[in-house]
Amino acid sequence: MAIPVQHRDAGQTRGIGMMARWMTGHMVIAASLWSASAMLAQDLQMQGPPPRPAPVAAAVSDVAAPPDARQTSPARDPTKGAVTNLPVPRYVTLKTDEGNARRGPGLSNRVDWVFTRAGLPLRITAEYENWRRVEDAEGVGGWIHFRLLSGTRSILVTEDMAALRDDPRSDATVVAQAEQGVVGRLLECNPDWCRVALDGYKGWVQKTAIWGVDPGEVVE
Repeated sequence: MAIPVQHRDAGQTRGIGMMARWMTGHMVIAASLWSASAMLAQDLQMQGPPPRPAPVAAAVSDVAAPPDARQTSPARDPTKGAVTNLPVPRYVTLKTDEGNARRGPGLSNRVDWVFTRAGLPLRITAEYENWRRVEDAEGVGGWIHFRLLSGTRSILVTEDMAALRDDPRSDATVVAQAEQGVVGRLLECNPDWCRVALDGYKGWVQKTAIWGVDPGEVVE
């Protein structure tokens, strides 16, 4: 039996030849690329790993100084006024017949209290610029301008019919008696007694009967 033979015409042959040339060209290009890659890899191996970038120097301001070299402001003494550096709390006297005690240190702040007695002892508890926070014997007060205050010391009698004696002793002679609420001038104090001037009388009164001086405070 005859076996059929497949014939290829010239066009088919040309198509196969063109495909062979196209494949050959691509193989040459691929071979060239492989050769270039191999050479580049060899160069990199000879050169070694790329150097690491040098670290960026930190800014001087970012470097933490050792604890002993840091510039720190000293802590303010809470027992001293922020403005005058005088003791806080401390006692002063109202200079005028009227003094507005405000809610804050400034004229724009609301007036919470008005002191209406010249010579009244007050206690300063804080300072801010030209203002002082004060309180009276009952703890009432606010911020008052420093020009309304005097460093002169005074006292308020808090005990009814407090005895003024000629010596700082309980058995000393009574020279006068003062009603509760009387204001007088403070002259001197030892730890338990104070010598005061009240309505023309001078004498020693126990600290427990007056306000305007601290227990144990000595005034010369």
